[in-house]
Amino acid sequence: MTDTADAVAVPGSEPPVTRRERRRSEAAARPWWHTAVVYQVYPRSFSDSDGDGIGDIPGITSRLDHLAELGVDVIWLSPVYRSPHDDNGYDISDYTDVDPAFGTLADLDHLIAEAAARDIGIVMDLVVNHTSDEHEWFRDSRSSADSAKRDWYWWRPARPGTTAGEPGAEPTNWGSFFSGSAWQLDEATGEYYLHLFSRKQPDLNWENPEVRGEIYAMMRWWLRRGIAGFRMDVINLISKRLGADGVPGSLADGAPRADGWGNGFPQYVDGPRMDAFLAEMHQQVFDAFPGTYLTVGETPGVTLEQARSYTDPANREVDMVFQFEHMGLDSGVGGKFDPKPLHLPDLKANLARWQDGLAETGWNALYWDNHDQPRIVSRWGDDGEHRVASAKTLATVLHLHRGTPYVYQGEELGMPNAGFTSLAQYRDLESLNYAADADRLGIEEATLLRGLAAQSRDNARTPVPWDASPNAGFTTGEPWIDMTPGWETVNAQAARADQGSVFHHYRRLVELRHADPVVVDGAFELLAPDHEQLWAFTRTTADAQLVVVANLSGEELGFAMAEIGLDGGAPLSEVAVASHAEASRPDGEGRLVLRPWESVVFRRAV
Repeated sequence: MTDTADAVAVPGSEPPVTRRERRRSEAAARPWWHTAVVYQVYPRSFSDSDGDGIGDIPGITSRLDHLAELGVDVIWLSPVYRSPHDDNGYDISDYTDVDPAFGTLADLDHLIAEAAARDIGIVMDLVVNHTSDEHEWFRDSRSSADSAKRDWYWWRPARPGTTAGEPGAEPTNWGSFFSGSAWQLDEATGEYYLHLFSRKQPDLNWENPEVRGEIYAMMRWWLRRGIAGFRMDVINLISKRLGADGVPGSLADGAPRADGWGNGFPQYVDGPRMDAFLAEMHQQVFDAFPGTYLTVGETPGVTLEQARSYTDPANREVDMVFQFEHMGLDSGVGGKFDPKPLHLPDLKANLARWQDGLAETGWNALYWDNHDQPRIVSRWGDDGEHRVASAKTLATVLHLHRGTPYVYQGEELGMPNAGFTSLAQYRDLESLNYAADADRLGIEEATLLRGLAAQSRDNARTPVPWDASPNAGFTTGEPWIDMTPGWETVNAQAARADQGSVFHHYRRLVELRHADPVVVDGAFELLAPDHEQLWAFTRTTADAQLVVVANLSGEELGFAMAEIGLDGGAPLSEVAVASHAEASRPDGEGRLVLRPWESVVFRRAV
């Protein structure tokens, strides 16, 4: 794609400018990623070039024109490092090599270069809370209690008064995120190692400066290869709280969880040295390149106050964080796999709170989907009759908030959930561990399958449908996981050919963000916060305002603009973007009727 093909019109300016030119002209005014849109690629499920059923790096390169047409600025690449794939690549055995399943370092260098030719940067996934148990660091660490790398991981003896290996002997009662204890006994040395996730993902000890030094060196190595930054996996878990009961180096038990294990989360989330670790990382890795790289931290459980500290430019830690409060709004009493209906006012209030909280300091990362979440059109939209309209409207309300939007592969096609009906179809470790625990927890099979169908991470991990050919053009072989039903019509080729598709609506949203500074800089105000169908808000600068109105229901919705505080100001005549080809407009009396799942963004002078 050339600069000419990438030109978009900026309100009030002629001729149109390219993204590259805009970045140069605006560099002094704001960070480049304020106007950017990021697209996440989960390589295993994106595109397979060699017919082995697993997506790979050459497959990604072959699809770059799809992303260039969409208009995104950055690709966030989920892990392609060498890995045993216990957790689909988030268990890394070599940080400076590519797993053969995905290709070679030369393939990755080629992807970086081809993406750059299209003005797209590559952000790598940085997974440094833990490694694989097959990483050379851990192999050395577990080889002997006297190993020079023993303290690179969290090793602890059995609980006092117990014998290693017996029930209750674990150093703490913490349960892992993937079921069972967070401690694994190493028979050879008689000690336990900590793994907050899989037993094959031992946690690194960030208190050890040698560990941090190796990580920073690895990050610099990747930056020299031409990447655009890092997405930092569960980065706010790296600082554990030590000194339980005044004993140096000890860790405290957690309150009981429903599965019988303890909740250790308060002992290792946003720990006492988080700010110091992130500031040190910034100084050691990024200081030589101010404003050049994008850094986003995945921060489960982060509070608004902590996020403000992490993303305050003055603190020089990270540019933005992923918060998860809104992702838990539909969790029932039984947790993630016991979903309840979403109450729309709760979702509106949550995102508004983060808009207000980071308005003066910090920056929001905006997302619905990623590799760990179900598809938004199935989760909070309507993946049946109103799939297209609901996908567009959910995209509209998200992208019109202040922050950097993240689009997950297939989201721009309105992909629904996987539609799996049997346990044999699932591949996700979290889902399979939950299923294995179902009998002990008294969960019936029908309830189990219903929970997995709604919330399994595999909903996001089915292959991207590229066309209507066998296996949707993803592979010429047998895909590693089943395709989502409906790919014969819901696919990229069909979407790109249809100007009314979800794809082209996302493209228009990206263009609007690139072209209109109100999307980036405008102050946010939520309207009608208690309305259970309407999501309405404004974005306002000194000279212009965007008015967003969206019907998040399958029923027609009529209301007077005055009822939601929009009875004054310039007429709402200019439509910036809309879910339907013929957007609904207020009548002469100021009443607006929105069709099911319709959204309209009006632009007016102030």
